[in-house]
Amino acid sequence: MLAHSALRPLASAQARTTATRAFSTAPKVTTQLKEMFQSKELGYLMEAHNGLSAKIVAETGFKGIWASGLSMSASLGVRDANEASWTQVLDCVEYMVDANDGEIPILLDGDTGFGNFNNARRLIKKLEQRGVAGVCMEDKLFPKTNSFIDGELQPLADINEFCGKIMACKDTQKDPDFQVVARLEAFITGYGLDEAYKRADAYHAAGADAILCHSKKSDDTDIKAFMEAWGDRCPVIIVPTKYPNVPVSTFEGYGVSTIIWANHNMRGAIVAMREITEEIYNTTSLAGVEGSGKVCPVAEVFRYQNTAELKTAEGMYESPDAVLARMGR
Repeated sequence: MLAHSALRPLASAQARTTATRAFSTAPKVTTQLKEMFQSKELGYLMEAHNGLSAKIVAETGFKGIWASGLSMSASLGVRDANEASWTQVLDCVEYMVDANDGEIPILLDGDTGFGNFNNARRLIKKLEQRGVAGVCMEDKLFPKTNSFIDGELQPLADINEFCGKIMACKDTQKDPDFQVVARLEAFITGYGLDEAYKRADAYHAAGADAILCHSKKSDDTDIKAFMEAWGDRCPVIIVPTKYPNVPVSTFEGYGVSTIIWANHNMRGAIVAMREITEEIYNTTSLAGVEGSGKVCPVAEVFRYQNTAELKTAEGMYESPDAVLARMGR
């Protein structure tokens, strides 16, 4: 058995690593997300659904990630109707956190909280353990149905029940900067501004850090009406999937805090995979694919996987000379 003193060089190395992290100047991811929401400058969250897409989003320059429920369920080959369990969603998000070493914030599309207040507060506990910066929950019933599928037929949650769910989440979180976003589905389900405002007012009073105002109209009339009524009471987030032609400067003028590009990496990946698959099937050849720019080089895949770090680690931990040197032998 090795003497305790023989391990001191390794312990010192660990201490140095811990010290480096402790003196990092980067704010916590929860703080980053909170500051994005509260900033007067319009912020953007880009969709990701696995580790690879999360790394691409970060490398592109986005300051935050939207972990889309639709995209994650689609990538798993199931419907956006809570067919993927909350633990499977949690696994997906954990890979996203790991892909970027937990350095940029992730806001999880938490559907309805995967059940009642008790399910929702357990979700908060697990998200904090995995370094997720916030969760967005919609005021509909569990199991959820995607907002763009017969939205008018989807019943809304009881206001008081949803307020209790928000309170349970805020009471459960340990990090005061963890963000709980309440998503309004009133416009989606056919209600007007009065219902949307009433619900937003209640959710804000219950402790929601921001309101996501959702609309399926092809213009910005719902958003404009809500923002004029709501003002700057708390940050407002929008998802302009159904009204893509409205310039972001319009929303900035309304006082919108953050825009979510909600599912476009997943949808773009479907198009790309379908085209490559069909070409290889039809030509029974890779000649038109390899080196064409239609697929990235394998070396680029290795870079996204951080393969170089593994080679370095192998030299540190599998080389007898390196191991003995660190042990002072």
